[in-house]
Amino acid sequence: MSENVIDVKDLKIRYRCLNKMSIKKSLLSLKKSKTEVFEAVRGVSFSVAEGEILGIVGKNGSGKSTMLRAIAGIFAADEGTIDLHGHSVSLLSIGVGFQKRLTGKENIYLSGMLLGFSEEEIRAKMKEIIEFSELGDFINRPVKTYSSGMYSKLAFSITAILETDIMLIDEVLSVGDSKFKKKSFKKMKELIMNDKRTVIIVSHSSETIANLCTSVLWLHEGHVKMRGTPEEVLPVYEEFMS
Repeated sequence: MSENVIDVKDLKIRYRCLNKMSIKKSLLSLKKSKTEVFEAVRGVSFSVAEGEILGIVGKNGSGKSTMLRAIAGIFAADEGTIDLHGHSVSLLSIGVGFQKRLTGKENIYLSGMLLGFSEEEIRAKMKEIIEFSELGDFINRPVKTYSSGMYSKLAFSITAILETDIMLIDEVLSVGDSKFKKKSFKKMKELIMNDKRTVIIVSHSSETIANLCTSVLWLHEGHVKMRGTPEEVLPVYEEFMS
């Protein structure tokens, strides 16, 4: 039986939102601004075994992306624990991880080093990353000039070529032109064939979850509503959403 590489226990993550107030009123007010607390993840517990491909589904605002960012170490837990048992992790998500003033090539180095790779290791994979991304001369231009599709191509290429033990994917497989979607889907299937790699995919596409995942976690309003195989969870989830 495979050992767990991810253990999430009683995870709670809260956002604190300041009530709307002008800067002038904020500076003149002697009282502390009232805050509204929103609990995005509400006591979630689950484990992921080595080599498992877990799909996470749920309506918008159910806590999927928040939880993925917590597993990646971007958000801190307010309560509970996340244990990756020393494994390396990468998060593939639009809007996360790039310095927009830097070029695509510079961001490859930056992203790779943040993932724990040496400059030499990144340099050895650089040509393969650039070729897979299909960005051409844009690789030497600032990322702030990229479209969402180009951003997605670069993000996916870095994560796919610089392989970590755990891959977290947040909706990125649904972005980009149809040709690149097919290529990235094929590449993801190749990566998943490695029974030592563990993947979590957040997606609104039931087809993607059904085709790639070995198990599904359904989050609803910050809670785990159901966990099982795609065949067990997806029909119930789709009926609920309809």
